Amino acid sequence: MAEKELSNFFNDYLKKEPLFLNRKVFQGGYLPETVDHRDEQIQFIAKILAPILRGDKPSNLFVYGKTGTGKTMCIKYIMEKMMETTNKSSNPLKILYLNCKLKRVADTEYRLIAQLARGFGKEIPFTGLPTDEVYRIFFNSVEKEKKPVMLVLDEIDQLVKKTGDGVLYNLTRCNEELKGSQVSLVGLSNDMVFIDNLDPRVKSSLSEEELVFPPYNALQLQDILRQRAKKAFKDGTLKPGTIEKCAAYSAREHGDARRAIELLRVAGELAERAGENKILLKYIDAAEEKIERDRLVDITASQPKQSQCILYSIIMLSTKKKGNIFTGEIYDFYKPLCQKTGLRPLTQRRISDVIAELDMLGVIHAKVISKGRYGRTREISLTLPDSSVLNIKKILEEGLDLT
Repeated sequence: MAEKELSNFFNDYLKKEPLFLNRKVFQGGYLPETVDHRDEQIQFIAKILAPILRGDKPSNLFVYGKTGTGKTMCIKYIMEKMMETTNKSSNPLKILYLNCKLKRVADTEYRLIAQLARGFGKEIPFTGLPTDEVYRIFFNSVEKEKKPVMLVLDEIDQLVKKTGDGVLYNLTRCNEELKGSQVSLVGLSNDMVFIDNLDPRVKSSLSEEELVFPPYNALQLQDILRQRAKKAFKDGTLKPGTIEKCAAYSAREHGDARRAIELLRVAGELAERAGENKILLKYIDAAEEKIERDRLVDITASQPKQSQCILYSIIMLSTKKKGNIFTGEIYDFYKPLCQKTGLRPLTQRRISDVIAELDMLGVIHAKVISKGRYGRTREISLTLPDSSVLNIKKILEEGLDLT
């Protein structure tokens, strides 16, 4: 596009009536004024954490739920209300929230504790100190606060995957050393079986209270979307049936509200780019196709070689065999594939971890089943759309140099 044409394009764009009134309501960090269809969960969490407002230590809490079920939003909503309450009272409180999935924040034990210490105003170098020294600085900071401290660790399963569960053991036992302050833990996880793999000592102290967030149904998703759409678009922008179609797509995908909101946002952007003043139903279909295509391609291309090798094994087995696949079958296919690709084979236990990660990403469905005295295995099925399998297979072959 020539310089003059580009200038004309931008000038014409600014003259058009915008489709969006407020794009911020579609951003991940947006916190609505009210949280729909989570009253029961909010009350449960609030009752567990309320003692901290009087200076007492509440039970540690562990919250499970698939992506988009409202865990993070509810916790942040409760945190905000707790801080409003404590600011009006004489009882001080410190809350630290950390997303353990963020790179260079919680991918090592050192970085996690250093980041928590920074929450108390301490300047910790990114490397260089012994980990024990960073712990000492953090615990001293907590002690000097002379107030109860609540640590909220979102995506806590990602932390343990990267660092092991020793850091959780240290955090849950630190109150034995503290005198003037106490630390409580709230952990959030998308992985429903993550806690089963923890050291029994960590498990018993971490999950004193547990709560599972169920998926949203289609009607609940419609309410959530209407609440966002009311703030995001002017009246009359959405064609009848738009909200319902968005909700139906997302209810099919495990009741993921985050996905429903993203679908409506992308549909709005596609309509705006096409010069429409309304979001038609066809843009919901186009948005669904774009999101799914982009997500699967991004997931496949960005996976480590070992994950790509395991996913390729699952795809190849799925094309040869009807029905579900078991972990042992994947391992038998994967091991000789490693020789072809020059990879060092992982152990079966580590392969099970990778399969759990792929399940969490929505690429496969892995169900843990018991085989009695022979232990447990995973029953695996591919959840990729048939239309995407050939394309993803090609991406994996290129990534693994199998072409």
